[in-house]
Amino acid sequence: MRLLLLSLFAIAPVFTHQAAWADEALIKSKACIACHSVERKIVGPAFKDIAAKRRDEPDAVQLLSEHIRKGSRGVYGPVPMPPNTRVNEAEAKQLAEWILTQ
Repeated sequence: MRLLLLSLFAIAPVFTHQAAWADEALIKSKACIACHSVERKIVGPAFKDIAAKRRDEPDAVQLLSEHIRKGSRGVYGPVPMPPNTRVNEAEAKQLAEWILTQ
């Protein structure tokens, strides 16, 4: 049993990294990086700035998921975020969760 637990701890970082990579791949496949980056503002705010603003809000995942799917206006300035109709609810939640880890 002890050997099994040690083995699981040894491979846990691989799975964690793989999950993070999967969310990055989703961000790229849904064209989020056309307007956003992790570190700096492009057209829209940097993902790290979104995370800093929303991280402590209890409904942050739900709010960001809605902004991703339905768009938003006036949240980070005058440029509106258009709705992303290529993202379903589960993907929006996954994207929002990833953004909040930045």
